Amino acid sequence: MKHLLNWVLSAVALWIVAHLISGFHLTGPFAALIAALVIGFVNATLGVFLKIITFPLTLLTLGIFWLVINAAMIELASAIVPGFRVDTFAAAFWGAIVLSLVNMFFRWLIGPATKRVP
Repeated sequence: MKHLLNWVLSAVALWIVAHLISGFHLTGPFAALIAALVIGFVNATLGVFLKIITFPLTLLTLGIFWLVINAAMIELASAIVPGFRVDTFAAAFWGAIVLSLVNMFFRWLIGPATKRVP
């Protein structure tokens, strides 16, 4: 149930980003759900590999380069998902920042993944 909630909240976060960032386009809620799923899958596979490979560059830039990787993953997802389009890399970059912040806020709202029972 928690995974389903995270997926829906990620889709809502994408919908918010599409309304805030020009150059970020979603055709509807179904496209947002599929895009959230694809972005999660791409980040869990290729994104992890790229973050490991570029770790020295990430250290030199104090973590800023991970935003570039996240923007590239969003660009890749937009190439795969019909109904989800990102016009420029700058839109993907700013979208990655806003998406991270909105997702962080949603994670804070729903609380920790597991609650301890006394």
